[in-house]
Amino acid sequence: MCGIVCGIARHDIVPDLLEGLRRLEYRGYDSAGIAVRLDDGRLHRVRALGKVMELARRLAAEPVTSHAGIGHTRWATHGAPSEANAHPHISRGELAVVHNGIIENHAALREAQRAAGFEFTSQTDTEVIGHQIRRHLDAGLDLFDAVRAAAAELHGAFAIGVLSGAEPDRLLAARRGSPLVVGVAADAVYLASDAAALVPFTQDMVFLQDGDVAEVGIGLLRIVDAHGQPVQRPLRRSSLSAAATERGAYRHYMQKEIFEQPQAIADTLDGRLGESRVLEAAFGTEAAAIFDRVRELRIVACGTSYHAGCVARYWFEALAGVPCQVEIASEFRYRDSVVPADALLVAISQSGETADTLEALREARRRGYAHTLAICNVPESSLTREADLKLMTHAGPEIGVASTKAFTTQLVSLMLLVLALGRRHRLDAATEASLVDELRRLPAAVQAVLALDDTIAALAPDFADKHHALFLGRGVHYPVALEGALKLKEISYIHAEAYAAGELKHGPLALVDADMPVVAVAPSDPLLEKLKSNMEEVRARGGRLLVFADAGAGFDDTDIALVEVPTDTIDHLVPVLFTVPLQLLAYHVALIRGTDVDQPRNLAKSVTVE
Repeated sequence: MCGIVCGIARHDIVPDLLEGLRRLEYRGYDSAGIAVRLDDGRLHRVRALGKVMELARRLAAEPVTSHAGIGHTRWATHGAPSEANAHPHISRGELAVVHNGIIENHAALREAQRAAGFEFTSQTDTEVIGHQIRRHLDAGLDLFDAVRAAAAELHGAFAIGVLSGAEPDRLLAARRGSPLVVGVAADAVYLASDAAALVPFTQDMVFLQDGDVAEVGIGLLRIVDAHGQPVQRPLRRSSLSAAATERGAYRHYMQKEIFEQPQAIADTLDGRLGESRVLEAAFGTEAAAIFDRVRELRIVACGTSYHAGCVARYWFEALAGVPCQVEIASEFRYRDSVVPADALLVAISQSGETADTLEALREARRRGYAHTLAICNVPESSLTREADLKLMTHAGPEIGVASTKAFTTQLVSLMLLVLALGRRHRLDAATEASLVDELRRLPAAVQAVLALDDTIAALAPDFADKHHALFLGRGVHYPVALEGALKLKEISYIHAEAYAAGELKHGPLALVDADMPVVAVAPSDPLLEKLKSNMEEVRARGGRLLVFADAGAGFDDTDIALVEVPTDTIDHLVPVLFTVPLQLLAYHVALIRGTDVDQPRNLAKSVTVE
């Protein structure tokens, strides 16, 4: 859950390293650092606790220039955030290493290295990587083979960038389980953990695969695979643009991404809807044959993506007539479960590099799941490469740690899957045509909901001094309430929990008082009267209610805060619309409380460790 940027160039590489790290800061922001090779072969390292701006200030005060360097922005796993634990780590003054992931056998390696006379200056698992490479160099291997040998001895997940003071013209790289991409320009070559770091410099990318070890330089790219065989990985033109990762006129990335949702949804639907049908070729050339055999679904995901799967479970069973179970990916991996015949395993991840979701997909394969599908926002990711079928969400880069447009585009993608599978089961042609029409109207409907921004901002001060909040929903809107609570706790640091409203009387009602705001998701659906009864239980105990409802819900707003959500043209996709005001609520409460909206404490965007 960190960011790597490395480079060799004919120009000064230091500004490029800083710009790349700035673009990856959403992946980790406890500390940052660079190491560069000076003209005399010495390595020079600069590290700073905190965000990349602190590193930039230090470099401005103590300027350095170089043609080769490696950089890293860290989200702490082993060892607390500190300058000593910040990357890069240097072995005996000659070899610098940056690393994403976790080395599971670091304790055993550390013990052996200490016995061999190596000294340690950090608490990190990363430091053993440099020392292990150094041991193989001392045994007579060249740098490329030393990195290969060390990588083979590491257990766990890693992406590694290596800079040697003795090697002015090349960098070394290795990956297993964590992403790493090579960027190729006319006068430079780069390594990064995310293509977004490289788009200011080049859009020509080579994506390393699991087990690859590579050496790169200007005009040099040598790769061997996990079996030690020379391989060529294709050069691809990235569709990312530098402007797509800029904040523009918005105050925060999260705000920008909330307001980008109408366009993101439209982009996700583009080319996937016929006149009255979903074009299932969007899932892949083998989709039709696989969908013909599917009788059941298992969805695995984490966090916000898990909530998207929970919403879709209602759709799959009520609309398509297909049994569906949703599991947290980290639990699925370690639970002995029965593999249904003709089941489709659906893995959902914004980044496609979420470690638990990737491992859940791999575990599903080992257990004998016949078919797999990835729903993802990053086309070059590990998840999309490893699944049988894939559906890209086309949300565009999402920089804010608290996911917004990724969630709503995941919901839209899941509805496309509902229609593609449902026509083989319960869904008739007329209902599919109606849902296709609803999908087409959805971007405009979301735009109408965004007009509530000022109304919701006016309600945010009511949460300014609160420490707890309760979210309620019923049926398909229970997972929407879960997502609303997650957004509030992520960026405002208010402890927020969501409950299926019928569960209120089975315990949570004990928490309700005037200091506990209760947020209700209350569309006019068949469960509305049940929800109103649950809300009366809150009122009777002095609870303060904030209710998101549509025009048909018929609420008396005399003693509740009521926000009317426009849903006139939308029926089954109403959960998408009710998600948006909950995102806005979390955003405006975080503004009032003065928290770091885009980079909340203790969290990182791409969770590439278990």
